[in-house]
Amino acid sequence: MRTKVIAGNWKMHKTNQEALKLVKAIKLKSLDIRKTKIIVCPPSTALSETALILKESNVHLGAQNMHWEEQGAFTGEISAKMIKSTGATFVIIGHSERRQFFGETNETVNLKLKTALANYLNPIICVGETLEQRESGITNDIVGNQVKNALESISMEDIIKVILAYEPVWAIGTGRTASPEQAQEVHSFIRNILSELYDRTVSEIVPIQYGGSVKPENAAELLQQQDIDGALVGGACLEADSFLAIIKAAEKLV
Repeated sequence: MRTKVIAGNWKMHKTNQEALKLVKAIKLKSLDIRKTKIIVCPPSTALSETALILKESNVHLGAQNMHWEEQGAFTGEISAKMIKSTGATFVIIGHSERRQFFGETNETVNLKLKTALANYLNPIICVGETLEQRESGITNDIVGNQVKNALESISMEDIIKVILAYEPVWAIGTGRTASPEQAQEVHSFIRNILSELYDRTVSEIVPIQYGGSVKPENAAELLQQQDIDGALVGGACLEADSFLAIIKAAEKLV
């Protein structure tokens, strides 16, 4: 059975002081969580200080984005080595907001993935379709291309270090959530792609999270689906109690 993975993407929320308060509360409230992997992804400004708080805890730390180059004249960007130096071990790559607002493409996702793996960061790769694409009946085409292009030239050895996250764009921050059946259908489709690209064993190892307005009220129903291995949480991760409620829903299923 795959480990459930619950990650919180704080996005552009929380000053350093607010971040420290939240991460302390998450750490304290998750002391009894043993079977579910917990990841928090605060703004890059708070990574180093939150890493100190989370040291030797059962909560992992991740960044929300990174550049594919090791260094250079890329004002405002953050490199894999910079992330590693903070103590973080995970990084989100290709979130739909990065694709929509900052020009992220399937090709840059692939470049970032290779750089993350080369620097021993564990990547969370986001894929997902827009509402227009879903209503046009091309969800599988869009998601399939995103997965295949993201994983171009990724070896059998490295793919098992990757987490995939299916995030339908129309469900992110909108209050709308894919039904458990809709989410399971796409997760199963992604797992079949992994089987085609690698083999069935690999496809059964790689975790696939669901993201898109996940909250305590719908978490259990989503996480019960056969191919949904966790959640990439947005708004509900900004309060310790709601984030922990989702984590505990996952813990009950492991």
